Amino acid sequence: MAEKIENGQNAMLFSGYTKHIFRPECNPSFESVHCMAHLNEDVSAALPYLNTVLGGTQYFNDPPEVMFHHNGKIIKVSGREIAINALKDEQEADRILEWLKTEINQAWDLRADITPCYAGKTKPKVFEVLRLLPKTNCQKCGLPTCMVFAVQVVEGGKEAASCPELNKENRIKLSDYLAGFDFD
Repeated sequence: MAEKIENGQNAMLFSGYTKHIFRPECNPSFESVHCMAHLNEDVSAALPYLNTVLGGTQYFNDPPEVMFHHNGKIIKVSGREIAINALKDEQEADRILEWLKTEINQAWDLRADITPCYAGKTKPKVFEVLRLLPKTNCQKCGLPTCMVFAVQVVEGGKEAASCPELNKENRIKLSDYLAGFDFD
């Protein structure tokens, strides 16, 4: 990718976007909205650097895409597009898009000092978490099943202490298992 130069200085790689805010078609009664932003420039070359800086949960090489979990949102950044789910409103979409614009441009500007990463974070395995749970589906954690609880744990939304039925031995084992993963 050619670097943009203006007056002898680096210009922003990512200057702007056009966004579309919508409710999910699968359930239009959802209170949250989604955002799809179409980027003015192709930022594919910056994605491995952004992945290093922000620690993407998944990275795909062909075509380049990185996924993040950020404040309960799933964010996908590809060369010409950013998708964000579960937003409160358009203003939240604007804040996240502007934050990503800054992060992408900073990662690109500092790329000489950043080792690019072409892989996502290692995540805990759902069945390893489920194996340690009581499997009573008691719903005391606020979720319908232990399987749903395990998925929430893997995604960073719940922790071992969130299961009131988990015995002390398995709570320690689960906490120790989860300690090896980064849930930023």
